[in-house]
Amino acid sequence: MNEKITILHTNDLHSHFENWPRIRRFIEQRRRELNQQKDSSVITVDLGDAVDRVHPLTEVTNGKANVDLLNQIHYDAATIGNNEGLTNTHEQLNELYQDANFDVILGNLLDIKTKKIPAWAKPSKIITTPKGTRVLLIGLTAPYTLTYPILGWQPLDPEKVLPKILAANKGKYDVVVLLSHLGHPKDRILARKFPQLDIIIGAHTHHLLAMGERINTSLLAAAEKWGHYIGVITIELDDSHKIYADKARVVKTVSLPEDPSDQSEIEGYEDHGEKLLARNKLARIKTPMTTSLIGHSRLVNEGLHAIMDKAGTEAAILSSGLFLKDLPAGVVDRNQLHQMLPHAMHVMRVTLDGYNLWRLIQEMEHNRNFLIKFEQKGMGFRGKYFGELHYAGLRYDREAGQLYFHEELVSPIKTYQIAMPDHYLFIPFFPTLSIIGKNDILYDQNLRDVFGDYMSRHYPLTK
Repeated sequence: MNEKITILHTNDLHSHFENWPRIRRFIEQRRRELNQQKDSSVITVDLGDAVDRVHPLTEVTNGKANVDLLNQIHYDAATIGNNEGLTNTHEQLNELYQDANFDVILGNLLDIKTKKIPAWAKPSKIITTPKGTRVLLIGLTAPYTLTYPILGWQPLDPEKVLPKILAANKGKYDVVVLLSHLGHPKDRILARKFPQLDIIIGAHTHHLLAMGERINTSLLAAAEKWGHYIGVITIELDDSHKIYADKARVVKTVSLPEDPSDQSEIEGYEDHGEKLLARNKLARIKTPMTTSLIGHSRLVNEGLHAIMDKAGTEAAILSSGLFLKDLPAGVVDRNQLHQMLPHAMHVMRVTLDGYNLWRLIQEMEHNRNFLIKFEQKGMGFRGKYFGELHYAGLRYDREAGQLYFHEELVSPIKTYQIAMPDHYLFIPFFPTLSIIGKNDILYDQNLRDVFGDYMSRHYPLTK
């Protein structure tokens, strides 16, 4: 063996700081040990979605606290996930990595105004090891073509971008490593289409490749989600810097030794975030606002009015599973709001003709009972169950199969507008939305801020 390169990788932490102390300790210690070995070098990377606003410290700092934690490891490179890209405003994302001590590698996202890669990122990076091996790192993220443009970003097709990045670096590298926040299916496609990709480190779909996966000449690796695992890739190269052996494995974080100070550190992140959020007082309510998975819920009723107010509609649809906690009587602060509505979703204004509105409600009624205790995961949802569907301004007569808009029978040739979470567009239960709906996602505020503004206006602190 002439040279050994070890890549230590993390992905999809989603602000699960409870695993962070052990992750940090393992990477720091392992890097030290490997760097002391002869003809050995280490590269450390993160694959994105380190940020998730479900955590109060992430919410109150717009993700900057997460970057501070990544700085502790001093990664060689990181790419972004959809949580960094889509749960921050354009300005917040531009500011997110200002204090990062690592390079952000991202080749398929442009600023719509400048038509250039943002100043805080670059499409690739070459790391030259002490033995002279040139490792090309390329970063790509999931190209959400529907939502990124709303925020002022233009996502690019990875299959169109990759050839350009490889061509721009022709003759400058010996090994190519793709930092992919594209998902396992896409990684497999790229492995088949681009034999130049020696290593593809995957993320986004939260898949685990405990021993890696070989597709043609590419080794695929992935370490699941939430810091449950740390990925370890070992590459062995000959005197001409050619790979003759490689393997991928994972280390289970819970199997690593715990330090007595870990728990207080973890709790400190939570407590600090909650205290900062709680400083921002929003409203004052005289009686509690409670939620219920089934049946009447005052919080759902208030939520329906809040999203109608935001979207400028006379009808709305919400599911009870969105509201995770009650609001007690008294002063309501942003920490309570965050705990109640931690979701990464927005209000959407849907325009449909009467026939297709009736068809949408048919889909909702068909799935109603199944969805009440359906354990929804991802796509902006941060709760447990989808919950019961509630309507405002709409009434469905099950026996007659008729739909009423403010007690007037819906006409198939009239046009109607309804407010609902954009989440409903991204789940497979209501296909009418994606097939025929004109869907305007109001991306300037997330759902909890819409609810908070509504509360501030209707239940002011000073009243």
